[in-house]
Order: sequence, then structure tokens, then C-alpha cells
Amino acid sequence: TLSEQHGRAVSVTVLQILISSLAAFAFARLRFRGREALFLLYLATLMIPAQVTLIPNFLIIRNLRWYDTYMALIVPGMFSALSTFLLRQYYRGIPLDLDEAARMDGASSFRIWLQVIVPLSWPVMAALAIFTFQATWNDFLWPLVVTGSDEMRTIPIGLSYFVGQYGTSWNLLMAGSVIALLPVLVIYLLAQKTFVQGITLTGMGGR
Repeated sequence: TLSEQHGRAVSVTVLQILISSLAAFAFARLRFRGREALFLLYLATLMIPAQVTLIPNFLIIRNLRWYDTYMALIVPGMFSALSTFLLRQYYRGIPLDLDEAARMDGASSFRIWLQVIVPLSWPVMAALAIFTFQATWNDFLWPLVVTGSDEMRTIPIGLSYFVGQYGTSWNLLMAGSVIALLPVLVIYLLAQKTFVQGITLTGMGGR
């Protein structure tokens, strides 16, 4: 249903931004052995086409008994190397003096992330959230592979049912497309100013 599709997209968006933000904070603000090498390895996953990992990911989902469940639709989307990279670049533009001042006051790394970095990063996070929500909402291939029942199928898959071998129900297809477009359009209109600001700041490296 539309509400279930909305809940899935929101869950993936929130979890992906949360995990990517924590990972970006570690790569940008913390010092540990092998940080740069690990980040390069993490970033190298962007060069692997999604089609290459489709079958291995499906086998993992099947072995975990997650096939045709919400876990299969949500968990793989929680991790994004691209979101981590963009947030890391933004975090590197935030002065380290803020971290040092917070540590002098006794703040832990988690508290610095939560009370210093996150409040300064809302525009960038909002932009990434819109991109993530849109990508999750419109995702077709992965839900098609890991779901089998009509109850678990997403809206893009449902729209494909109106296209048959011998004809297309254009009236139903257009009506469904409008309904599928509305949530993304509403979110963009409500967050348009923050979205544009976040894209600008990301391109400027946070300065």
C-alpha cells in the first residue's frame, strides 16, 4: 500500500543518513590507524556496478530468510558509500577548533557528533535525505528481486502491472504515476530552500 511504501522509504532514509553521518564523522574527525586506507576501500565500492552484486546480495538475503520481508527491503539500503563520502567532505570543512573546545569541556566523540556536527549539517543532511527518499521510493529492480507476494511489492512494480504484452492501461498507469509522484513532489516543495542550500554547501566543501 501507499502507507507501507512511504514507511519503507522513510525508514531507509533515516537509517542511511544516521549511519552515513556516524561513518563520515569517524573518517573526517577521528584519528585511527588505517583511516585513509579504509576510507579509500570504502569509496572503491562506488566503482562496482549494482548489477554485479545483485546475485550475491540476493543469496545473502535468502540465507538469512529475509526473502519477501521488510528486512530485505530496508536493511541493504541503510548503507551508502556516496552519502558517507559527501558528508565526510562537508565535515572536513567544519573547523576542528569546535571539537577541541568541546573536548576541553569533557564532551565525548559521540556528544561532539550529536551536539556540534549534526546541528551544523542540517542543510546537507536534508539534501541527502531528499535524494535517498527519491531513490528508495522509485527503486524497481531490488524490490522486484527480493519480493514475491503482491503485498510486499512496491509502487514502481505495481505500475508495471498496467503494461501488458498486448496493451497498456494508460488511464490507470497515468493515475498511478501521479499518485506515486505526489509524496516526492510535496517533500521537495516543503524542503526546497534547505535542499538548494545543502547542495551549495556540499559543493563548497562546507565553507
